Amino acid sequence: MTDPLPLAQALIRCASVTPEDAGAQAVLAARLEALGFTVTRLRFGAIENFFARIGSGGPHLCFAGHTDVVPAGGDNWRSGAFAGEVRDGVLYGRGACDMKGAIAAFVAACTDHLQGGAPRGSISLLITGDEEGPATDGTVKVLEWMEEHGQVPDFCLVGEPTNPARLGEVIKIGRRGSLNAAITVHGTQGHAAYPQRADNPVHRLIRALAALTAAPLDAGSEWFEPSTLQVTSIDVGNPATNVIPGVARAKLNIRFNDMHTGAGLSAWLRATLAQHAERTEIDIAISGESFLTAPGGAVETLRAAVARASGVAPRLDTGGGTSDARFIARHCPVAEFGLVGSTMHQIDECAPVAELRALAGIYRCVLTDFGV
Repeated sequence: MTDPLPLAQALIRCASVTPEDAGAQAVLAARLEALGFTVTRLRFGAIENFFARIGSGGPHLCFAGHTDVVPAGGDNWRSGAFAGEVRDGVLYGRGACDMKGAIAAFVAACTDHLQGGAPRGSISLLITGDEEGPATDGTVKVLEWMEEHGQVPDFCLVGEPTNPARLGEVIKIGRRGSLNAAITVHGTQGHAAYPQRADNPVHRLIRALAALTAAPLDAGSEWFEPSTLQVTSIDVGNPATNVIPGVARAKLNIRFNDMHTGAGLSAWLRATLAQHAERTEIDIAISGESFLTAPGGAVETLRAAVARASGVAPRLDTGGGTSDARFIARHCPVAEFGLVGSTMHQIDECAPVAELRALAGIYRCVLTDFGV
């Protein structure tokens, strides 16, 4: 069986802190081209991406991943953040579990799968350098290119670290949506001793926030936990104790399930705010809608392959933050499965070498069971 460790180390040693590529995609593309993949490099803005495919027929299985990583976060790593060292059977380095390790495991699986010759269907990889950043010039634009060129797969597997503590525990089949709002309430500045001459925007903002947080958004749905609204900032910027400010601001984040849409929540926010303040501004950014890939079909094929290869019966889950799967879901069914994510984004991010090799074995089963 092909060992994913050398490729994982080579990728980690490329300090591809988003949006820099630092040669990571060239390392990966060279390995895929050696296997017979056709690699199409797709640069959008300052971001390096590529799409690689082998085979021309169906079924078409795509693996999606990112080579960019978050910053090292300090100098107190046991070894360098980009050294890719193995100590006591554990691979250390930024991206070890999120998600250069998973990319290496998938390439190792492809290497073994293709030992017998050309695939029966098609295998492809969607690789971006913009997942940890704004996510504007990465997967979204690659998917647009894939749509235009007839390269949309039948199913996509994203190699995000989905497992909390043990390889095989969790397959993610959906994600909550995320909405950020910045609220500004205007009032009339005045002396605190003469409130009748002022219009206190802080009071209005507090009443609006109280109304927004007074009741749960919902009680959850079949596959999703309840939606949540969290106030993340309240700012007046007033250094004086005897002045009623003229402006008050707040920020909030909503993580929402499939009972809501970004447009519906935006309308609710605007209407609620208008009930408590006349002069307001609200800027809303929706970083992703909720999505669900229904159980059964391809999801069940993935689940059975993971269970057979790992000896663990994975549960289907939709928790956590957002990922690029939210963009892929607009084009084809998608699920996520990768390494244990307990150290992602931390100092001394790591992945046990045995787990890395086990993931390659799981991905080999996935390729076989999907009939590609």
